[in-house]
This record gives sequence, C-alpha cells and structure tokens, in this order.
Amino acid sequence: MDEFQKHLKEAIKNIRIADHMTYVTFPLVNEKRLLLKIFDEIYKAIVNCIYSLLYYEHLIRKLHIYENLNNDLESFFKIAKNYNVSNRQLKKINEIIELNKKHSQSVMEFVKKEKVVMMSNSLKTEFIDLITLKEYLLLAKEFLMILSKRVQR
Repeated sequence: MDEFQKHLKEAIKNIRIADHMTYVTFPLVNEKRLLLKIFDEIYKAIVNCIYSLLYYEHLIRKLHIYENLNNDLESFFKIAKNYNVSNRQLKKINEIIELNKKHSQSVMEFVKKEKVVMMSNSLKTEFIDLITLKEYLLLAKEFLMILSKRVQR
C-alpha cells in the first residue's frame, strides 16, 4: 500500500476516534481530562493528513519528505494552496500544531471549570475546551475531505 494511503487511512481512524469521544464518550462520562485525549487524536489526524498529502506530492512531483514535522510543514504550507486549503484552515492547522507543542512542553495540566489548563515553565497558560475541540474536529474533517477528493481523482 502506498504511504499516502496508509496515512490517509490512519487519519480517518483518528477522526472517527475523536468524533466518537467528543459526541458519545465525553457526554457520558463528563471527564474533563478526556479533552486532552480528544485533542491528541485530532492532532494525529491532522499530521496524518499532512503526511498523506506530502507523500502524494512525492509520488507526483518527487517532493522530498524529511520525516520531521518542522521541516515538512514548510513544504506543506507551500503546496496546500494547490489543494484549495483556505488561509483560515491553514491558520487553524498551525494553531493545532503549536498547541500540541505547548502541550508536550507543559509542566502542569489541570482542570478548571469546563477547561483543561496547560501551564508552561514560564507560567503561561493555554486552554482546551469542548467548543474549541469541536472546531478543530470540524477542521480535521474538512481537511480530510479536501484531501481525499483530490487524491482519488
């Protein structure tokens, strides 16, 4: 199986998991820490979509893939316009990737009201709540639809 198809199938799986946890599991258990797991699945879906697109470009145009997200993001943002990915979607994708970096570097995470708070070494805080996660999930679905339509041509 081609690498781009493997990443595309993995992205579909991640989106299904995130969707189920958002709309079925979370309302049932109402555990706020589940928001972090939902965010993680959305992040994996976005990254898999990015790599699926890059591997597809690699097959068509022999684009070099570094297997390092920081280097590959530059390539992705350059070619994303060819796939009708809007500026708003690109900003949100970048926001998700940056939030994941902050999440992995956070020294403390705690629940406050309806949000999960991530605190960095410099005591800066980032929040994740259900409304934001639903926006991210919708973005991941849109991105997957754009990608799958283009790749299946």
